[in-house]
Amino acid sequence: MRIAVAGATGNIGSLTVSSLERDGHDAVRISRSLGVDLTTGDGLDEALAGVEAVIDVTNAPAADRIGSVAYFATTTQNLLAAEERAGVRHHVLLSIVGIDRVEGNAHYAGKLEQERLVAAGPVAWTIVPATQFHGFAEMVASWAEQDGVATIAPLLVQPVAPADVADILAEVAVGEPQGRHVDVAGPETQDLVDMARRTNDARGRAVKLVPTWAALYGPAMAGNVLLPGEGARIAPTTFDEWLAGQRQG
Repeated sequence: MRIAVAGATGNIGSLTVSSLERDGHDAVRISRSLGVDLTTGDGLDEALAGVEAVIDVTNAPAADRIGSVAYFATTTQNLLAAEERAGVRHHVLLSIVGIDRVEGNAHYAGKLEQERLVAAGPVAWTIVPATQFHGFAEMVASWAEQDGVATIAPLLVQPVAPADVADILAEVAVGEPQGRHVDVAGPETQDLVDMARRTNDARGRAVKLVPTWAALYGPAMAGNVLLPGEGARIAPTTFDEWLAGQRQG
């Protein structure tokens, strides 16, 4: 099949492209750096010529709630309109588990708007909600790090390997539209602070971590809020296995 990946140059996008090509599909890369701009629609019609399915793994630049919602609304509307013109039969959206249970998170508000537009849009769809990636803890700590100290919320998560999610997205794209896919998660729950500590250790970085709910993520995200629901699809790669690969890297 000829399948386009929006956000193809990012981490999950490049893994999804690799998964599609490994299975013998023709992967079309959609990215601003490759001349296709989702915010304006420039290059979209050319990129989607002959495409049967689109996998959207785009991410928004850091913004407030209004900016995040506006970005996802614009890019999603442009993409869906171009897909309709091109006769694309299946739109696959990567989303995040638990975003409907969290108030006040700008990025989640944008993703909810993206989900709403896809579900109401003209192209048959599958939304795949995934838990946080294994590198999430390291990323969150890096945002707050100053002078070797980083604040980080003690979130309970069930992280998943990006490569596993990429394989599932590729599998879903070649099948029939499903509507809302079951949650996708890794095999084990983890504490975000401990994940950040172990990832920094693996990379040889000395960072003092200060657990707090007063930073980016507050008590609204405590407990089971970010964990997958019943009947979730459990991907195979554990955090320890992912971490071992990071050490080798």
